[in-house]
Amino acid sequence: MADGSSAAVGVYLSLGSNIAPEKYLQMACNELASSYGDLELSSVYENSPVGFSGDNFLNMVVGFATSEEPERIVARIERLHRKAGRVRKSDPFSSRTLDLDLLLYGDAVRRRPKLPREDIEKYSFVLGPLAEVAPELRHPVSGVTMQAIWDDFDQEEHPMTRVDIGLN
Repeated sequence: MADGSSAAVGVYLSLGSNIAPEKYLQMACNELASSYGDLELSSVYENSPVGFSGDNFLNMVVGFATSEEPERIVARIERLHRKAGRVRKSDPFSSRTLDLDLLLYGDAVRRRPKLPREDIEKYSFVLGPLAEVAPELRHPVSGVTMQAIWDDFDQEEHPMTRVDIGLN
């Protein structure tokens, strides 16, 4: 943890894929459960890509408790990206096998890694699943619950549909 203690904190990650998404979301959940134990899984949502044309994405949020430092979580995320064969392109708006992002690490507010991640309040496919698994969780900066942020969010800007791929 950032304060040097070993108490576990709540961590939330966003997961997305639009290349063999069922395969890669399942792989990521299995790997994360192997590393962190029990996971809170949101529903899986399908939505159109944002910023480019391509196949639809499947997105979800997972939560878990850990005392692992944020930098180590980010390093683990990068290993999962490599395992999924993700190829980083100069254009961040492109198709991908797996896209994992660290959204929240307890109530940490940091520059590196950037916490809380701005995507929380920017995209329905991040905020909606986060509000589903942690509705009473408060945003570390605003103090507003995820459910209240979701209730005020323009959910039509990035519409999404719940789908069942057998994860939860």
